[in-house]
Amino acid sequence: MKLNAGDYDVIVIGGGHAGCEAALASTRMGYRTAIFATNLDNIAMLACNPSIGGTSKGHLVREVDALGGQMGLNIDKCFIQIRMLNTGKGPAVHSLRAQADKHDYHIIMKSVLEEQQGLDIIQGEITEIVERNGNVTGVVSDLSDYYTCRAVVVATGVYLKSRIIIGEYSSNTGPNGFTAANLLSDNLKELGFNLQRFKTGTPARIDGSSIDYDKMTVQHGDKDIIPFSFLNDRLERDQIPCWLTYTTQKTHDIIRANLHRAPMYSGNIEGVGARYCPSVEDKVVRFADRKSHQVFIEPEGRNTREMYPQGLSTSMPIDVQRAMYRSVPGLENVRIMRPAYAIEYDCIDSRELKLSLESKAIGGLFFAGQINGSSGYEEAAGQGLIAGINAVQYIKEEEPLILDRSQAYIGVLIDDLVTKGTNEPYRMMTSRAEYRLLLRQDNADIRLTQIGYDIGLVDDKRYDWFMKKYERVEKEVNRLKNLIISPREDVLKYLEKKGTATLKSGISLYELLKRPEISYRDIEYLGGESESHVLLRQDREQVEVSIKYEGYIQKQQRQAKQFKKMESSRIPSDIDYEKISGMRLEARQKLNQVKPQSIGQASRISGVSPADISVLMVYLEKMRRGANRDGT
Repeated sequence: MKLNAGDYDVIVIGGGHAGCEAALASTRMGYRTAIFATNLDNIAMLACNPSIGGTSKGHLVREVDALGGQMGLNIDKCFIQIRMLNTGKGPAVHSLRAQADKHDYHIIMKSVLEEQQGLDIIQGEITEIVERNGNVTGVVSDLSDYYTCRAVVVATGVYLKSRIIIGEYSSNTGPNGFTAANLLSDNLKELGFNLQRFKTGTPARIDGSSIDYDKMTVQHGDKDIIPFSFLNDRLERDQIPCWLTYTTQKTHDIIRANLHRAPMYSGNIEGVGARYCPSVEDKVVRFADRKSHQVFIEPEGRNTREMYPQGLSTSMPIDVQRAMYRSVPGLENVRIMRPAYAIEYDCIDSRELKLSLESKAIGGLFFAGQINGSSGYEEAAGQGLIAGINAVQYIKEEEPLILDRSQAYIGVLIDDLVTKGTNEPYRMMTSRAEYRLLLRQDNADIRLTQIGYDIGLVDDKRYDWFMKKYERVEKEVNRLKNLIISPREDVLKYLEKKGTATLKSGISLYELLKRPEISYRDIEYLGGESESHVLLRQDREQVEVSIKYEGYIQKQQRQAKQFKKMESSRIPSDIDYEKISGMRLEARQKLNQVKPQSIGQASRISGVSPADISVLMVYLEKMRRGANRDGT
């Protein structure tokens, strides 16, 4: 009989980006939590690219921050370069991306966990999840310690039966040589979960002193630093440059000559890799007509010479890696410090989860991050935050927090995973979001901070900051509506210089800002700054975007309203789709597997047609009428 080593409300298995957010969320909501990591040195480790954010991923970080999470605050403390991407396009796809100091990111996050009252950090491998009568009751460690709890969040990342592959060589270890978690997979199978085998990879780490930077193009960070966290308006920091180079025909020839030694083609790799983050050998095969591919040389930190060659991910043998890397301009004499590798790991079929990220089969058991088939630190953090919140909601016997597709990229991410599943590592992209003009990174706090406050995660300090910000924004919008400028000579000359239509009569600054040629800075020049309230950078951004894109935003709001009607049409959890005559067999099977919570979710299941949805709606209406007759 195992002795009870501790009693907690919530236990989080895994100390990666999902685990950290889950543990902090449940603890900050007032529930005693323990987080287990196989090694405390891999807490919040940036195992692949030492960066946070990027296209669509920057949106996720902003949403995590707006809800009261930690990732945005953490990267603001340790970035070494930051850039706003896609500035040549509309605000819906603007995304922050930051290079992180890899060591500092880990240290700062670990310190945040250590200082969080009510949170215990324990080094150990969880080998068993204990359930009784269909509900979680505890976990068992590799030391046979038994810990009781009321909810569990599984956030094991890529560690379940992980295997590193480099050419013909393989080793049953996790990233960077950390110990794999080899026993929990079998326990999950015993609990009834279907496991999949996925694969990801990472480039070699190279010695920066062996690089010829004169043969590369320098990539500087933005002069005007925009932070990730809404609690930071401006940051000042010396930034470190990155560099851009390209593969060559020689690079491609080396790869093609050695494809028979590439694990992904020789059969040494079983797992399915990410389509949108392919290895360099996969790129050479899939895009055979391309003469070169971009390679970004990115520092791993301020106090290390290790560099990350983004674009050269590979699992080729080490001798091929050396030859391949040295064929790239600027890397002719490069020294490899850590070899590139592929890594295989177990994950679950995410369709076995509810939208709350709770298991459909076992109460109180939640899953978050790469265990759900996703890829990326940011996707993991978003899921971890929601899983941590909903673990508490489960304990409190209250409704879970479910963000829909019109509320957040986090909602799109989770809905995609739970409703559609994934047969390869899932990556968030702006194109996956139907309402991306509503889900901009600049308005994540408008969308989510009130929700975070109501759920008990956003503290009074952040909420006060949020309320004051939007009081300032509202005042400024009203000021611009009421401030009329006349067609004075100086105004007409300025507008002519900007290439916009002249004025024949007075116009409000509000209407003038809607012109594509006019920016908020122009408005400040023409109408002066507000004297009643001082605006911060993020205030100005919010004012400009909300006014300039008002018509488009209103159109998407109307579309989102229709979407919410479908989402609010609930489906009973105990419905048996096999009993619905007139519905195709495939649709009945898929609906029984996913068990959608609403008509909207049902309509997004692959294999369920609009005709099937019509049959389902008729069936539900008959059920409703029958229930009404029985109740009268």
